[in-house]
Amino acid sequence: MSSPYDDLDRPPLHVAALRRALAPNGWRVEVLAETPSTNAVVAERARAGEPTGLVVAAELQSAGRGRLDRSWTSPPRAGLTFSVLVRPDLPAAQWSWLPLWTGLAVATALTSRAEVQAELKWPNDVLVGGRKVCGILAEVPVPGAAVLGIGLNVSTRADELPHDRATSLALAGARTLDRDTLLRAVLRALGDVLADPTAARAAYRERCATLGRRVRVELPGDRSVEGTAEGVDDAGRLVVDGTGYGAGDVVHLRPVS
Repeated sequence: MSSPYDDLDRPPLHVAALRRALAPNGWRVEVLAETPSTNAVVAERARAGEPTGLVVAAELQSAGRGRLDRSWTSPPRAGLTFSVLVRPDLPAAQWSWLPLWTGLAVATALTSRAEVQAELKWPNDVLVGGRKVCGILAEVPVPGAAVLGIGLNVSTRADELPHDRATSLALAGARTLDRDTLLRAVLRALGDVLADPTAARAAYRERCATLGRRVRVELPGDRSVEGTAEGVDDAGRLVVDGTGYGAGDVVHLRPVS
């Protein structure tokens, strides 16, 4: 009987090699064959007092979640699904930047290692060719600890994607689809980003494709606003026509002719 893990084009992560490579950067990598949610696993460990630097990846995540309680699904080993525990020494006002900085780290890693032109849609969607290749969910299970969940489509085929606004590194013609290489690159980039918050804020603003364009911000309660995305303020909020929004879905609108 065949197994969902028999796809030779989608080899498993090499946990021993990942541990050796990433230990000097302060990351402790664990790989699970299957779990409902890596964020839930790491959140439980955070509540038990686990120190910063834990990384839990899953070859198959059966009940993954994205922002706004949306589901996140991926075939076995077709992507990178992992969660990171950090305990950053940051002022309370800067914690809202954590998901934005996580997106920045992913985009930086994809540009340098996969050689795709990755950009950001506020707050933390990573886009390639205007389509979403990576989603991020940040949670705070206990004071002082943040769980940063990352779901990256790597070898996902078009018929395996949830909608036509999504893509994968394979479909984007990435230089590498090696998940070990990509995981190392993302974690090293995340460490660099978290080490220099001032530079990270500037780098995020520079890479964010939302800024300077017409957008629609879809808000809770079936409300929405349209306007020009003018910037990201010091609290990580998107400023549209002078008003800051800390939550909501952003739709990039076509320029008015």
